[in-house]
Amino acid sequence: MSQKDQKSKLLHTLVEHIDMASFDARPIIEAMGKMSFTARDLGRGTQIFNNMLADKDCAIILTLAGSTSAGGCMQLYADMIKYNMVDAIVATGASIVDMDFFEALGFKHYQGEIQADDTVLRDLYINRIYDTYIDEDELQLCDKTIKAIADSMPAKPTSSREFIYEMGRYLTTHAKKKDSLVELAFKHNVPIFCPAFTDSSAGFGLVLHQEQRPNNHLSIDSIRDFRELTEIKIKNDTTGLLMIGGGVPKNFAQDTVVCAELLGKTVGMHKYAVQITVADTRDGACSSSTLQEAHSWGKVSVVNEQMIFAEATSVIPLLASDAYHRGHWKTRKRLELTRLFADCKGTQTNAELKNLPETAESV
Repeated sequence: MSQKDQKSKLLHTLVEHIDMASFDARPIIEAMGKMSFTARDLGRGTQIFNNMLADKDCAIILTLAGSTSAGGCMQLYADMIKYNMVDAIVATGASIVDMDFFEALGFKHYQGEIQADDTVLRDLYINRIYDTYIDEDELQLCDKTIKAIADSMPAKPTSSREFIYEMGRYLTTHAKKKDSLVELAFKHNVPIFCPAFTDSSAGFGLVLHQEQRPNNHLSIDSIRDFRELTEIKIKNDTTGLLMIGGGVPKNFAQDTVVCAELLGKTVGMHKYAVQITVADTRDGACSSSTLQEAHSWGKVSVVNEQMIFAEATSVIPLLASDAYHRGHWKTRKRLELTRLFADCKGTQTNAELKNLPETAESV
């Protein structure tokens, strides 16, 4: 069998992303809430998320770490924007670029095997994410598309939020798969922050951009990201956190309370907080502290917080479906928080973006 045929055989079964609106999880969430252990935690965490949605003063921040987007939750997170369930997002670069933007360009994730021969996969240019495969050749085309977007922007320090906004604008005219998270965030003015943006396909694309333009290139200003997210907290005293995984996105979102205080602003702790994680506390961290520990830093209130120790793809569809069918999102006002920032109309015109390559294959 040729390498091409072998690769095609392995990249065959698509990961299909779950649709939270296609089933009603309310009965099972209600039943689980009457149980114990993780089931009850999920029931309480879902109630807290519904309370966020029902609170007319609450700005909701979704944080994403890990590979749940590649694992089948990509549409779920995009639909949270579509159905006005989140007002801002803090994520790893991989969640936004290697997964969501990657599929928006027309590429796919595939079901694979945990016990795969990784030497064979490397020879075939297939990358493995646990039991999920991604085509490295296609990922490099994603890198080059990021470079093309960077090439079209002014050579100056830029927040990841501003850069992702331009990625969303690009997708409005170039997407092969419509209604990705990045595109919907652009359309609904939901800011996305990636404090470690270059730890992703974006990093490779920006290295290509900088290598070609050593003295005239765009750079990512993560401090501006922190200032902008803190500004969101200052403008929205009541906030809620829905955190998938932990790490940098989780801590970045929590730290806005402390940063606001250092800027001389009086703001409340995050009023609501739900974290879904498989991390534990034996290393003293729980992938950036438990929510109770965060209270000692003045970041999170302990009145409406819940840790859910579970693998996120197994529980976030139930939480999201319950919230969708309870319908509190229908009466929420869209906050359009991107409009807080002066560049919200973008740094390029649509005409300039049309000059970018039509497909990743052409970059």
